[in-house]
Amino acid sequence: MTQAKKTLKERFFHAFLFEILAIGLCAPVAAWAMGKSLFEMGVLTAVIAWIALVWNMIYNAGFDRVENHYGFKRTMPVRVVHAFGFELGLILIVIPLAAWWLSISLWEAFVLDIALVLFYLPYAFLYNLAYDRSRPRVMAWLQRGKARPGKARPGKAPRGTDDAAPVAATAATRQSPCA
Repeated sequence: MTQAKKTLKERFFHAFLFEILAIGLCAPVAAWAMGKSLFEMGVLTAVIAWIALVWNMIYNAGFDRVENHYGFKRTMPVRVVHAFGFELGLILIVIPLAAWWLSISLWEAFVLDIALVLFYLPYAFLYNLAYDRSRPRVMAWLQRGKARPGKARPGKAPRGTDDAAPVAATAATRQSPCA
């Protein structure tokens, strides 16, 4: 199976939608389970998502440097070590934050973090499976309004012509990627 080439716009959309849906699903359940307000859990899950994003970039940049320095290959054992290292680092960052924000013990914060991991594992699998299956519609939606070679662009001359006169705008139907 080959990896699809993804634009920065698509990667942002993929990650943003992933986090927004996760927060929308996770925060209410966590608030109920922890006896905390939706605001407290919503802010915490959003901050954890941001921390995970930043930690991911820092951790992977560091891992890549170590990999390049020592010249090892990304075998299955190396990938397992990589994944555990990432999660361990995230746990060390998130547990004290959650304990402080929610005024709970470190043990309760650890249990909360384990629950979040147990939510995110199947969620990430199902989200990415659904995204992969709907990717053609997502791509069409993200590329809406882009000029296509040989087609008229609203308000501009067709590509490859010297005609400076604007081309009449045509009505285009915009569709949600979920349609």
